[in-house]
Amino acid sequence: MHRVVMLALDGVIPFELGIPPRIFGGAKDAEGEPLYEVITCTVDGGPVRTDADFSISVEHGAEVLSTADTVVIPATHTLGTISRDGRLPEPLSRAIALIRPGTRLVSICTAAYVLAAAGLLDGRPATTHWSSAEHFQKLFPLVKVNPDVLFVDDGEVLTSAGVAAGVDLCLHIIRRDHGTAVANRVARRCVVPPWRDGGQAQFIERPIPEQSIATTAATRAWALGQLQRPLPLTELAAHARMSRRTFTRRFRDETGVSPGQWLILQRVELARRLLEASDLPVDGVALQAGFGTAASLRQHLQAAIGVSPMAYRRTFRPLEISLRQEVEA
Repeated sequence: MHRVVMLALDGVIPFELGIPPRIFGGAKDAEGEPLYEVITCTVDGGPVRTDADFSISVEHGAEVLSTADTVVIPATHTLGTISRDGRLPEPLSRAIALIRPGTRLVSICTAAYVLAAAGLLDGRPATTHWSSAEHFQKLFPLVKVNPDVLFVDDGEVLTSAGVAAGVDLCLHIIRRDHGTAVANRVARRCVVPPWRDGGQAQFIERPIPEQSIATTAATRAWALGQLQRPLPLTELAAHARMSRRTFTRRFRDETGVSPGQWLILQRVELARRLLEASDLPVDGVALQAGFGTAASLRQHLQAAIGVSPMAYRRTFRPLEISLRQEVEA
């Protein structure tokens, strides 16, 4: 079983600390067996203060970091020397050194400071909470900071923006490990959106329109049932009973992306579900998802997740695909 070890630091934020066990702990296979083991440690195995009015006790010290397949560091408001001069305290440095090479590393919110101070983000793209991004970049100039996105997946090292973006990142990891269906089941159980793309803006000026202003929510819900066909901006605006200009402005205010970008994201997500759960050929998946051609699907899937449709299908349905290919042969 894949072991996730959380490293709780002094001043840890309880919400962020609760994300990994809730999300990873809810992931189960088709037989209902857990897919992840989630345990928590501190640097010395002792209790740590949270940023609330209570402390937490754990059963493990830093030695369990050497047994982890994935290490998650939740945010803390007590970074001390890390945020002042980019230097890890010696006990924390020794703890980080216990992590085996090749272990997947995940930071939530300002915990990116810990990875950066350890030199683990040098030359890599990363993100953190938007309000800390400028300071973070000045302190760690070798890191390629993207202050606008919800999370960054750089293979073995993943970083998220603040608070709920940690939920998005953990769901993304489950989706990467086990596919859309498993991640969606976890999201449904936790009553959270099943998928927000990592490139979505983490800070939207007006996420909730004034009550007197019409929203695009109903049109977005309607569009999700129409993805198999072209959806020009004029039709979307007409459905919302707005001018194109007003619709585009309000759509971006509410979602952080343009209507066209949003449609591509939804079509990619639908294509992923179809590749995992259906026997449709790639051409059929492209048509059902509204991409029209396999070439278009291939282009957009490659841009979104870096793999071709067939490579994605083989990742999540290797046995079924190989058996079908044998029968067809």
